[in-house]
Amino acid sequence: MAGKRVLVIDDDVKTTELVKLYLRRDGYKVVTAYDGLQAVDVARETHPDLVVLDLMLPGLDGFEVFRALRAESDVPIIMLTAKTTEQDRLNGLDLGADDYVTKPFSPRELAARVRAVLRRLPDETLQRGPEEVRHGELLVNFTKHEASLTGSLLDLTPVEFRLLGVLVREPDRVFSRAQLIEKVFGYDFDGFDRTIDVHVYNLRRKLEPDPRSPTYIKMVYGVGYKFVGGVR
Repeated sequence: MAGKRVLVIDDDVKTTELVKLYLRRDGYKVVTAYDGLQAVDVARETHPDLVVLDLMLPGLDGFEVFRALRAESDVPIIMLTAKTTEQDRLNGLDLGADDYVTKPFSPRELAARVRAVLRRLPDETLQRGPEEVRHGELLVNFTKHEASLTGSLLDLTPVEFRLLGVLVREPDRVFSRAQLIEKVFGYDFDGFDRTIDVHVYNLRRKLEPDPRSPTYIKMVYGVGYKFVGGVR
C-alpha cells in the first residue's frame, strides 16, 4: 500500500495533522484540504487513491463534497464525523461511502480502516477469477468494473459492485451478514449488520425489475442473502 495517495479533508487542523502523521507512518502520501471548495479542487489536482472526508465543513458540506467527488470518480471515501446516530451512519452509507468513522476516534483505527479499504480495490480483489460472470441477462465484468442488465449499464456505487461481485461469484450460496461485511468491507463493522441490508436494498432498486419481489438477490430469513440469478 506504500505510495498510495490519501486526501484528508477536515476543517480542524489538529485532527488533520494527527491523521496525516499516522498515515505517513504507514507509507502513504498525504494531501489535505480544510474546506469543501478546496477539497474538490485538491481532489481534481491530485487524483487520490482514497479520501478521508469530514462531513462538517465550511463552504460545501461533506455530503456536497461527496456527491461532487462521486460525480467524477469512484475513489473510495471514508466519512469522518461527529454525527453518531445509526440513521446518520445509514445516510452516509446510503450515498455509497466505503466506511464511516465517528469522532472522537482512534487514529490507529482509522489508519487500519484505510488499509482495509485499499486492500479491497478492484485490481486486488474482484478481478480474481473469471473476467466476466453472466447470469441470464445480467453481465458482470470485473476487469472493467461494470455490470449491465439487458445490455444497459447499471449505475452502481463501488460498494454495491463489490457486494454484487461477491454474490454472483457463488450463486445459491447463502452468505451471512457478517460474512458479507468481511468480504465487502474487509473487516468487522462492530455488529452494525444493517449496513448490508441498506446496500442490498439499494442494489435491488437498480437490479431488480420489482425490488419488492426480488429475483436476483434473495434473503434467507435468519441467515443472510444469496444470489439466485433471476429465478423466482
